[in-house]
Amino acid sequence: MKKDSLDFLKKLVTTPSPSGFESPVQALCAEYARGFADEIYKDVHGNQYHVRNAGAELRVMLAGHVDEIGLMINDIDDKGFLGFVAIGGIDASVLDGQRVVVHGKKGPVPGVIGRTAIHLTDQEDRGKPLKLHQLWIDIGAKGKNDAEKVVSIGDPVTVDAGFLELRNECVAARGFDDRIGAFVILETLKLLAKRKFDCAVYAVTTVQEEIGLRGAVTSSYGCKPHVGLAVDVGHAVDYPHVDARRHREGKIGAGPILYRGPNINPIVGKQLLEIARKQKIPYQIAAAPRATGTDANVMQISRDGVATGLIGIPNRYMHSPVELISLQDAQHAAELIAEWICTLKPGTSFIP
Repeated sequence: MKKDSLDFLKKLVTTPSPSGFESPVQALCAEYARGFADEIYKDVHGNQYHVRNAGAELRVMLAGHVDEIGLMINDIDDKGFLGFVAIGGIDASVLDGQRVVVHGKKGPVPGVIGRTAIHLTDQEDRGKPLKLHQLWIDIGAKGKNDAEKVVSIGDPVTVDAGFLELRNECVAARGFDDRIGAFVILETLKLLAKRKFDCAVYAVTTVQEEIGLRGAVTSSYGCKPHVGLAVDVGHAVDYPHVDARRHREGKIGAGPILYRGPNINPIVGKQLLEIARKQKIPYQIAAAPRATGTDANVMQISRDGVATGLIGIPNRYMHSPVELISLQDAQHAAELIAEWICTLKPGTSFIP
């Protein structure tokens, strides 16, 4: 992966942006895309559109959501400890002992997630997973008044985890679900800057996916696509103690995941598969027997219907502070999508 792309990805996945608070990461996307998008704009919901060839007859939407799971302050007690609730699908078992940042009115406030020490826990309760209400955030406040100088009810919180480069072009970070999808669609637009194609492309960094696929609904109405792809993470199951036969989806470094099932337009699915084979782009196939939990779900049923596909970037340890992906898988996904877009022509029928 080229240095400028990698530098952007590092910023993208380490900039905090829980559902409902996506503006900082949207600003990063806009800054990066200015060199290769014809126009960039946001809607009232917060979705951001990076557009090429807006006047073309055939409209293509690429969706990658920029929001992440997080926490929200819902209580400040008399001693200055902060209670919190989940934004999205938080697993409480990965929070114990984490460093966090509360995004307060005067700027970021560092803290730690505390719990009762094992020495002070009854023997029968040791080792049991804790629930969110049994944890708290400690910012070192002297009391409630001191805490309220920097923190308010409703402030979002993110785990303070950085970007880690591992072996064989593997990387780990807090927010690959789904900043890597947003990255892929912008990299696709960047690849298209040097290509000729006959359609309008709307690369939409969508919002509030983690709390109900909400941004993809409004943005699908906003750009009225005929066909679209959602790029999200898919479960990599190539690690110990996971039932790979039961949960078979993908593995790290073997290429992007192409899904088959009722959420996928058969023609779009076939086109992607044929292009991957023709261009010798590595890929994996996964079954999706029902509506997926991705932006592809609502894109497909927006307005009078959108011919929708779904590409997954294999991701280990999803919804944890150490999500792990392969840079090669992300690059291959962008290359595949760019090649697919270059084959689309006005009048292409996606009716099964």
